[in-house]
Amino acid sequence: MTTLATIGAGNIGTNVALAAISAGYDVVLSNSRGPESLSSVIKELGPMARAATIEEAAAAGDIVLVAIPLKSIGAIPAKPLAGKVVIDANNYYPQRDGRIASLDANETTTSEMLQAHLPDSHVVKAFNNIYAAQIPTDGGPEGAPGRRALPIAGDDAEAKATAAALLDDFGYDAVDLGPLSESWRVERDTLAYGTVTTADELRDLAARTERVQQV
Repeated sequence: MTTLATIGAGNIGTNVALAAISAGYDVVLSNSRGPESLSSVIKELGPMARAATIEEAAAAGDIVLVAIPLKSIGAIPAKPLAGKVVIDANNYYPQRDGRIASLDANETTTSEMLQAHLPDSHVVKAFNNIYAAQIPTDGGPEGAPGRRALPIAGDDAEAKATAAALLDDFGYDAVDLGPLSESWRVERDTLAYGTVTTADELRDLAARTERVQQV
């Protein structure tokens, strides 16, 4: 059975965990405050979920979701994530993360920053343009008319295939935007951010969106 681990157990982390459990995955959650702080969350999620330290979760996950503020990614341990698919759900919020000059100048993306911090991992952008509460509820059967699509981006084709399969298990079509450098097309303040779309609609919005200066 595949294990999905989360680094971060806020709204995104817990809702991805809920969707994963519904799809038959084992789940390991972690946060910066330690596993004892997650007892109520684990109780709600049930027997397929457990809490761990960040290091333990990183080691346990076949797929690892990073769902912590961008300003905190420097604390993510690289060694236990080597060779693994790491899902980046981040968006840049200067009021939370502080100003980051390279992002303000559109010289990089949050996912490229995470990939630079985890050079031996395979980072894939996903779950950043959907409201957290919708993740376990908006999926639908494969091939269903109007099935919602979510974007992915990454530099490794095999890792993107793994992420696409995860989305399919959750009930979503995956739209591949290309490399991590194209992930800005679905970050905050873009046409696709928070928008419910089919695969064709998402491709259209991603293609039409313009890159603006971060504010």
